[in-house]
Amino acid sequence: MAQIKTALRNGSVANFCTVIALGVNFLLWTKGERTMPDTSTELFEIANDLRGEGAELYRTLKDMDTGFWTEHSSFKAWTVWDVVAHLHVADHMALMSLKSPGDFHTFMQDMRKVGPMRDFATQWLNEGLEHGLPGPDLLERWWTCFEGMCDAFKNADPDQRYVWAGPDMKARMLATARLMETWAHGWEVYDLMRITRAHSDRIKNVAAIGVRTYGWTFANRKLEVPQPAPYVELTAPSGALWTWGDPTIEHSITGSAVEFCQVVTQVRNIADTQLEVTGDNAHAWMNVAQCFAGPPENPPVPGSRVPHS
Repeated sequence: MAQIKTALRNGSVANFCTVIALGVNFLLWTKGERTMPDTSTELFEIANDLRGEGAELYRTLKDMDTGFWTEHSSFKAWTVWDVVAHLHVADHMALMSLKSPGDFHTFMQDMRKVGPMRDFATQWLNEGLEHGLPGPDLLERWWTCFEGMCDAFKNADPDQRYVWAGPDMKARMLATARLMETWAHGWEVYDLMRITRAHSDRIKNVAAIGVRTYGWTFANRKLEVPQPAPYVELTAPSGALWTWGDPTIEHSITGSAVEFCQVVTQVRNIADTQLEVTGDNAHAWMNVAQCFAGPPENPPVPGSRVPHS
């Protein structure tokens, strides 16, 4: 916990780097999952899910009108170029962690010299280019790195801890976090283009992190964690039913797994979903849900991230 508090005080680079490494790992540790052995099968499955999520986004960007690369999304006014650059830097970090820890540390040192993640990504990707890296070229650079990262995950030792910005972490958790961020940031693209996104049961990885970070949401805001944690019952894209917790308690969240994942990743405000929220604990959670580390972030205001015709 002390490492998380330190990271929260350290500024912009820590805010990016610890999103994956510190918060998610700490929250899983507190539930005893840190000591559970991972298996090659589990790692292979999450690597396949990650590749599938990335491939979907890649195809969408590949077919996208090039004019969208400089359009501003509803997420902090980031352009599509900013979104892909952000994903590429994080995926590049993960690949280096899996294959070359020394290069990872050098890369982190270079990042800290620049400051904000967005500034570093722009400088790193545009270095030596008079007019900057065009969006389509950035897309291919990201995809090459992404595929290499997915291959590296499949060949990783499931029990080894790999270097990261915070504590070392197992490959399965790192792959899960990469999937979560790929899925969440993909919404900037789909919303901006006003196209319907295809959903799959790969998002169970995101939903699971969302459920496990119930306590983190409140602790991060220096609030007492309401007990008991709500029962969660979600309908998967396939129609399967996913459940967590005790169904007999009076606090619950039921509905679409996609909408639940949107709320916990702060892609949507709870008011913009059809989720059924029952009980004070469930309402308190959904109003500020945050499944990523870093300082407390407020969800988007109602209606602000709903694509309009």
